[in-house]
Amino acid sequence: MLSYILLDKKFMILLFIINFLGTIYGYYWYEWQLAITPAIFIPFVPDSPTASLFFTIFLLFFIFGKNIPYIEALAIVSLFKYGIWAVVMNLLTLAINGDVDPSAYMLIASHLGMAIQGLLYAPYYKIKLRHLAVAGVVVLHNDIIDYVFGQMPIYSDLTTYMNEIGYFTFWLSIVSILLAYYLTIYKKQKS
Repeated sequence: MLSYILLDKKFMILLFIINFLGTIYGYYWYEWQLAITPAIFIPFVPDSPTASLFFTIFLLFFIFGKNIPYIEALAIVSLFKYGIWAVVMNLLTLAINGDVDPSAYMLIASHLGMAIQGLLYAPYYKIKLRHLAVAGVVVLHNDIIDYVFGQMPIYSDLTTYMNEIGYFTFWLSIVSILLAYYLTIYKKQKS
C-alpha cells in the first residue's frame, strides 16, 4: 500500500511541489543570515533548504523514471540529518525558554517530514558505496564549516551551547550516514 502511494505520479508531483516551495521558503528564511555571511561560506549556511533541494531534484528525475545516485545519497543523508537537527534545536529552544514562536512548531513538523520522506524513498534509490562516501564527505565538511568556522544556523537562544551542539551534530552526521548505508546498500545486499 505504501509503495503504491509513494510511486503514484500524482503523489510524487504533489510532493515535488511541496518540496520545491519549501526549498524556496527555506532559502528565504536564511536570507538575513546569508546577508551577514562571507561569500565563501554562503553555500554551507542554508542546510535544510539545500537538503530539500536535493530531494526535489531526486523527485523530478524519479517522476520520469530516472535515478541520480549522487543526488539521492545527498538527499537521504542530509534530509535525515537536518530534519532531525532542526527538530532537536527547536525542542531545545522550547526547553530553555519555556515557549517558542508558533513558527517553531511549523518548523518542527516540516523538518520531521523532511527526515521521514527521505527514508521512505530509500528502497528506490540506486545508491552505491561511492555515492554515499561523497555524501558523507559533503555532510561532514559542512559540519566543519559550521562549527569550526562558525557558520552554523543561528539560534540566538542556543549560542551558549555551540560546542555541545557541534558535538551532537557531528554524531548526527555519522548516524545519518550509517542509516543511509543500512537502508540503501546493506538491506539490498542482504535481500
